[in-house]
Amino acid sequence: MRDPAESIESVEQLATVWRAMVLDRDPRADVRDLPGIAVRWADCRFAFWNCLTLTDVGADAGSLKRRLGEAAGIMRSKSRPGFLWVFEDLLDDEARALLGKAAEEAGLAHAFPGTGMAGDLLPIPEPVHPELTFARVRDDELLRSYADINSRAYGFPLDDGRDGLAGSSLWKSRVFAYLGLRDGVPVTCAATVEADRRLFVVLVATDPAWERRGYGEAVTRKALYEGGRATGLTRATLHATTAGAPVYPRIGFRPNSTIGFYSLKA
Repeated sequence: MRDPAESIESVEQLATVWRAMVLDRDPRADVRDLPGIAVRWADCRFAFWNCLTLTDVGADAGSLKRRLGEAAGIMRSKSRPGFLWVFEDLLDDEARALLGKAAEEAGLAHAFPGTGMAGDLLPIPEPVHPELTFARVRDDELLRSYADINSRAYGFPLDDGRDGLAGSSLWKSRVFAYLGLRDGVPVTCAATVEADRRLFVVLVATDPAWERRGYGEAVTRKALYEGGRATGLTRATLHATTAGAPVYPRIGFRPNSTIGFYSLKA
């Protein structure tokens, strides 16, 4: 059985990091901590920066239904689409069993699954990959490349990814964001950022044309290595998609919570 403290850590890490990311995108963004719901909504074209999270610990079925209805109402009030993140290990057994039906009744559709992970894994050796060189994102051109790789990997229009990152001073300074380049061309990316005495791994992606070559693992190791070296932190957290989940245990991460991502029904 998973330790609920680690699931709580996973939720808190999301709320902390997304606060910074969303306010970086728009200082007037909707950033609120409501009873049972954390709102981190930039209302921009990059859907990952439009986020709600359920935060009740041990929520029962009645509480879950109420929070899902409230979350759907907030999402309907926004101009741009986004996602509700549900950390299923924070629900009691009855609520978990009813989650799919309750979400449907609230007008929400399951978009994709994810997994929260964490580990006391730093420091790690400096990574190498025979086909890659690494570059830290320090200027707008490299940041645009970072956005474009994410857009291609997640199936977003390029302009949507750029709307999430373009011009950010945060990403060019406080975030340890790295590109992996093959013959000088950016093909993969990963970043870490300090959050509450941990390193949080964010927006890992590989261009679909260059998958299954170990590029994502290599650039993630690079972001962790450089972030750990700069901060002296030893613990790291992340939220993995299904595609990325097999990679991270090889680095030292352990799963701590199943995550369901929900969007409004079309």
